[in-house]
Amino acid sequence: MPTSEAAGSPRGSIRLARGVSPWLAPTAAAAAVTTLLTRRSPKWALAAAPLVALTGGMLWFFRDPERAPGHGRVISPADGVVQSVDPWPDGRTRVAIFMSPLNVHVNRAPVAGTVTAVEHVPGGFVPAFNKDSDKNERVVWHFDSDLGDIEMVQIAGAVARRIVPYLAAGAKVAQGERVGLIRLGSRVDVYLPEGIASAVTVGQKTVAGVTRLDHV
Repeated sequence: MPTSEAAGSPRGSIRLARGVSPWLAPTAAAAAVTTLLTRRSPKWALAAAPLVALTGGMLWFFRDPERAPGHGRVISPADGVVQSVDPWPDGRTRVAIFMSPLNVHVNRAPVAGTVTAVEHVPGGFVPAFNKDSDKNERVVWHFDSDLGDIEMVQIAGAVARRIVPYLAAGAKVAQGERVGLIRLGSRVDVYLPEGIASAVTVGQKTVAGVTRLDHV
């Protein structure tokens, strides 16, 4: 699997996220075919119109913009809104970020280092804003960094039922590098190490690869 960002993409450009073809390709193909069939019969417009709209929506949902990495020891792995900032029994602080279907769904590495684990954990699919979403389908990441072990958890929601990791254990990763995709929306948690306070508060918007999570 690739371990670095795609070269040659200008800053500010937008591309589609990896891992969307199984959803996008058949929808776009159906939209194209039904649109062509409207030349034979206007009745096909009844099928073409919603398919074209759905294809446009998917192109928006699965956008993957280029970004200049932010500054901080730990940066946000997800676009979204901070849902909670909770002290953890082991001294760490969990920052939970809720991703709506309108957010970019590509997640990025909160720190630079080595991926030491990528573990898929089966579970349910309750809405990501529900307190029981901790038991949802998820992928647990661990990064060996200058701050020690950093844990990040991608959590599926009621709509997002597929998490696509881009990297495997052993991969070297740069801070802000793309590491995976959650289709349509959900939640991403980051655990700040003991002694590092959160720089974000509940309700604050975050930008993946840009927003600083640790307090200066």
